Amino acid sequence: MQHPDARTVVTDYVTLLAAGELDAAIALFAEDATWTYPGRLALSRTWRGKQEIFGDFLGQVGALFAADGLPAITLTHALADGPQAVAEWTVVGTAANGEPYENHCLGVFTVEDGRITAVREYLDTDHVARTLLA
Repeated sequence: MQHPDARTVVTDYVTLLAAGELDAAIALFAEDATWTYPGRLALSRTWRGKQEIFGDFLGQVGALFAADGLPAITLTHALADGPQAVAEWTVVGTAANGEPYENHCLGVFTVEDGRITAVREYLDTDHVARTLLA
């Protein structure tokens, strides 16, 4: 069976997430996927498995935004070479404390058999600390 290439899988993931199609976005991840979040924040570590990634990690991140200020996600670039894809996206929203939030993120994704197996994210963690965690 021919699986979509890494760029297609990652582009589909970010596009589905931005559209609020969470179940379809989650379906693009392998059960034992990992997501590494940088820095020294409470969120900074390697999250393992779909439940940790989407229930614990991204669920915590979502709770840091105001109910009416959930972030808009915009994919700006995606490049791939074999099973590796690099995606750049922006996140714009309103923090739970009312502060405006805008961050530029980059993720290095590994895709195997049409599923995302690993993500290493890079972003301004100081901005996260000053706005979302303040």
